[in-house]
Amino acid sequence: MSKKRVLMLSSSKVGNEKYLANHKIMILPFLDKIQSAIFIPYAGVTMSWDNYTDKVQEALPEINISGIHSFNDPSEAIQNAQAIIVGGGNTFNLLYQLQNKGLIDCIKNRVDSGTPYIGWSAGSNICGLSIKTTNDMPIIQPESFSALALLPFQINPHYSDYQPPGHNGETRAQRIEEFCVLNPTIPVVGIREGSGLLLDNQKLTLIGDLDGVIFNAKEQHSIAANSELTHLL
Repeated sequence: MSKKRVLMLSSSKVGNEKYLANHKIMILPFLDKIQSAIFIPYAGVTMSWDNYTDKVQEALPEINISGIHSFNDPSEAIQNAQAIIVGGGNTFNLLYQLQNKGLIDCIKNRVDSGTPYIGWSAGSNICGLSIKTTNDMPIIQPESFSALALLPFQINPHYSDYQPPGHNGETRAQRIEEFCVLNPTIPVVGIREGSGLLLDNQKLTLIGDLDGVIFNAKEQHSIAANSELTHLL
């Protein structure tokens, strides 16, 4: 039986709220009695990894946060972690660093054995089969687009139906539909800011107050908040 416990948040903030403020009500109960976590800041590009780690520590004073970049052996840090937290930023840089440091299988094995994983934005993106449905620019080329595959489908964090007036570029839905044309057997779940996906053992739920969207081949359906999505596993 699967022991995976994975919390995948769409974003680090909701509106003008403080960093992670809206998500603490999800993060702290998820961690339960865990008091320390390894933070992976590799998605950070314009912010130093030290500063990024400090920012997360400030937002989560209840947990002792250690940046993985401060360890001589990042694999050993993952092996000894009580929990793994992966922040947002640029998904391509995040995946590049994880692949370059040989951490993909290490993280997967720890999560498979029950180590809690929390990600937001890019940190959620990599939980899917690949990063092909990220919103980010490919500022660096990873070894491949294949990600952690903690879920057997794709995720699109920060999903939005909004299209600025006068903007003639493709909408988010149209971009995802392009993926579905070329990958008709792989669903894509869009999660809006303030919401997330919770995988707890063998149960998957859309959490938060907002609905989500699922794209499957040529079909698109709304997902009601707090819907169970275990059938996608």
